[in-house]
Amino acid sequence: MNTPAQSFSALMAAHRSIRDYKPDPLPAGLVDRVLEQALHGSSSSGNLNLISVVKTQDVARKERLFELHGGQPMVRQAPLVLTFCADSFRTREWLARRGARLGFADMVSWHTAAFDAMILSQTAALAFESHGLGICYMGTTLFSMRGIADFLELPENVLPVTSLVVGWPAEAPAQRDRLPPAAWIHDERYLRPSGEDIDARFGERERRGRARYMESSPEMAALWAEHGITSLAQYYTSKIKYDPDRFEGFSADIDALLAERGWRRPPR
Repeated sequence: MNTPAQSFSALMAAHRSIRDYKPDPLPAGLVDRVLEQALHGSSSSGNLNLISVVKTQDVARKERLFELHGGQPMVRQAPLVLTFCADSFRTREWLARRGARLGFADMVSWHTAAFDAMILSQTAALAFESHGLGICYMGTTLFSMRGIADFLELPENVLPVTSLVVGWPAEAPAQRDRLPPAAWIHDERYLRPSGEDIDARFGERERRGRARYMESSPEMAALWAEHGITSLAQYYTSKIKYDPDRFEGFSADIDALLAERGWRRPPR
């Protein structure tokens, strides 16, 4: 019989990002039960629970999220999309009703709420996987914060942080490689890597990542050739992946949105 530690290790070893889903519905009541257990099983700064989760299962509404998430097919395929939000609106309403000084409308509170939302999402992700379900994080949430916030009718001091698609897997991909422990685990203080360390620790990732992208489709190989990309590192900051120029624009949009939606207001 496996110990809890062995079972949890097996669960982590089985983690995959699933991008192809069966249309089968989820068991009634499972989602709310998993989310409730995940909140109890997650740390929360000050036990303020500065989070909200919006479930989207309606086909027509998922179609709009499909558009907002850049047309990724898994949003249509999976029966459920969960949007995890940083939320101090509810807490500020509570403070106001009790005659307390208003707070939680500043950058520290944004970081606190956003990190709590991410912690909850990861606990929920593991919990769903323990039931045999597949999940995939939607990084596009960050780039469509305004549109998603408007579509979900989020009030002031509530913004989306990340999203999960959840459903029954229709694929069984290999687990993605990660950097070796020596690259990111430090004893006592940060040990600055040498150039040789970088080459050694990124070598296998570079080889496997490049092979995965180049072999994924002839179109991707053609894009690499068109943009003169010869390494995985070049791909990651190219115009077809995480373009620094586009990210600068996204960063400015997020900064403006935080100010507009109440995360820069000094306490009163």
